[in-house]
Amino acid sequence: MKHQVARIHPDDNVLVALVDLPEGTPVPWDGMTITTTARIPAKHKLATRDFEPGDLITMYGVLVGKVRQSIPAGGLLTTSNIQHATDSYDEHQHEKAPWTAPDVTRWQDRTFMGYHRSDGRVGTANYWLVIPLVFCENRNVQVLEEALVTDLGYARRKSYQPQTQALISLMQAGKSVEEILQTDLHSDENAPQGPNRLFPNVDGIRFLSHEGGCGGIRQDAQTLCGLLAGYITHPNVAGATVLSLGCQNAQVTMLQDEINKRSPNFDKPLFILEQQKIGTEEAMISMALRQTFAGLMQANQMRRQPAPLSKLNIGLECGGSDGFSGISANPAVGYVSDMVVALGGSVILAEFPELCGVEQELVNRSVDNATAERFSQLMKAYGDSAIAVGSGFDMNPSPGNIRDGLITDAMKSAGAARKGGSSPVVAVLDYPEPVTKPGLNLLCTPGNDVESTTAEVGSGANVVLFTTGLGTPTGNPIAPVVKIATNTALAKRMPDIIDVNTGTVIDGEETIEQAAERILDYVVRVASGEEVAAVRHGQTDFIPWKRGVSL
Repeated sequence: MKHQVARIHPDDNVLVALVDLPEGTPVPWDGMTITTTARIPAKHKLATRDFEPGDLITMYGVLVGKVRQSIPAGGLLTTSNIQHATDSYDEHQHEKAPWTAPDVTRWQDRTFMGYHRSDGRVGTANYWLVIPLVFCENRNVQVLEEALVTDLGYARRKSYQPQTQALISLMQAGKSVEEILQTDLHSDENAPQGPNRLFPNVDGIRFLSHEGGCGGIRQDAQTLCGLLAGYITHPNVAGATVLSLGCQNAQVTMLQDEINKRSPNFDKPLFILEQQKIGTEEAMISMALRQTFAGLMQANQMRRQPAPLSKLNIGLECGGSDGFSGISANPAVGYVSDMVVALGGSVILAEFPELCGVEQELVNRSVDNATAERFSQLMKAYGDSAIAVGSGFDMNPSPGNIRDGLITDAMKSAGAARKGGSSPVVAVLDYPEPVTKPGLNLLCTPGNDVESTTAEVGSGANVVLFTTGLGTPTGNPIAPVVKIATNTALAKRMPDIIDVNTGTVIDGEETIEQAAERILDYVVRVASGEEVAAVRHGQTDFIPWKRGVSL
């Protein structure tokens, strides 16, 4: 049964509106009735008592704000009457929190059909990569894409050209502006990939582009090479073609060193072409085409084979979050995280600006003092760097977040952190370090959706669970990004980009645990080759983080 409001944690002193509550609505709660003193939109918060300036606001059992203007019981919390506030934390007060793993008996013998690599990891896909080592090569990457994609059977983009042609015909027929505006147009979609692919066991060729590799500081080049090495050595990748100019900061030797760090016995086909050595564009493109085609022939020899769920490495991401994210999709994904950890797999929780306010909880969940201290050091350094340029984690919520109920960064963070479940933190990684341990890994990244997703995959995630309350089409070049709606209205409004709906939790139709089991079942199918919406749309977002302040 659907309720009017919800309290997330017993210690909370505000309620979340699950439906729109007009002014004057009586809300029965905890043996009393609170009457709303203003309209409370769904996803927003109402006060359970009178608040005065200086009072503290608690959600998810943690401090998420401080009152700056009086709020009556039943009043709406806004950016005008509360401000961001968090509790302090101390990594030296490391009280290891106990953890009870969920019962995963029914999943113990489940497998997914994946691509087994020589380093023991298993891919959920089999892609060939074409990568520029420096932005100067972006055009040549584009030339290769134009030469390869269509003839090899990988073209699948929806074409709106017929709509333009129809509009031209209408204008030439003398139709008015008003008539043209009222015309119903339809797009034309290319035939899906499948039997026409020349290499049926290769899921696609992914052509990356970026603005790095030269300029900036030397550390930028080193970090970029580490990220690109993470993609080249990724279990979802069969091999790669790398285009280098020759004189840039991101040298070939730097990339090779980063590859060796991640895969000392690297044995995938890898072709590196340096334009300043080869000469003309035609000579370079011709050589790249021959080598890439030969690599695809090798990649096509791979076949999917059964793999245990311990081979899953799940990236945890949220974007376009709303006031329901922390009570439906994020805790459901958190329960999935705990199940994957209990099965021996790995999960990655990133977006450090969105862990602001829950640091002590993560410190207490760290497996040892060194892990707790590294997390604290990275969080404090990140926060200090934001303040140094006149910003701060309190500026993280976007206008869309605020409009849909996430009015302080601490409130947003407390809900975002629930994606990480409750298992122990086994490692803390600085971007772009790889995951090497099963269990919950924390990865230092920005809160920016694409920068963070790009980083998680670079660290080894072979599937990404991406929760959204407002809707975002984000995908990744090599890892399936499962888009999970926090509310049913979004799932109905944007069904072309949503894979799973957890609005069922808000609607009272399903528990968190039931939603999580449904998500994990879907993940197994995706890991075995079922396409997600982002793949169908050709959504291959890739943005390296140039180390600096990005919230």
